[in-house]
Amino acid sequence: MGNHGSNLDDILAEDMHHWYNKFMRESPSGQITLFELKAMLGLQGMNEDASSYVDQVFFTFDMDGDGYIDFVEYIAAVSLLLKGEINQKLKWYFKLFDQDGNGKIDKEELETIFTAIQDITRKHDVPPEEIVSLIFERIDVNGEGELTLEEFISGAKEHEDIMEMLKKMMDLTPVLEIIVNGRLAKM
Repeated sequence: MGNHGSNLDDILAEDMHHWYNKFMRESPSGQITLFELKAMLGLQGMNEDASSYVDQVFFTFDMDGDGYIDFVEYIAAVSLLLKGEINQKLKWYFKLFDQDGNGKIDKEELETIFTAIQDITRKHDVPPEEIVSLIFERIDVNGEGELTLEEFISGAKEHEDIMEMLKKMMDLTPVLEIIVNGRLAKM
């Protein structure tokens, strides 16, 4: 098959049986726990915000809420992040940002997530407070200090700069590459 791991799209296009075998070698139980995910990514000992973000990502991927990411959830998550339609990605972002699960995103929730992302990626180009202020200034048209799913999706789609900022901040490709390359190295 040539150069394995050269491109995540190539990896997703591989034979599903082959992909399943890789998953099972990494996770013989057929499931990944939160602890295993953090170990796989080398993310132990993070600050509280960064750890909370990784927890939130895990629980967002754990679609059935059983405390594990199984093969189907894993493939669904990878496919969404790499090939998902923009509405699907925005819904996923919203679910990730809505830490308390009340169906709305407030400034504190967004700031916490963006701070955690910057702590993990070590990219501190723009302070999270500035990003959040810009998002709410442009998208929260009624000034409530909260965004519903509908406001978030329509606002992000209407403002190309916000959409680009979200894509850049939420790009989990480096995380997926660590997982994939770690798996491929063990084959």
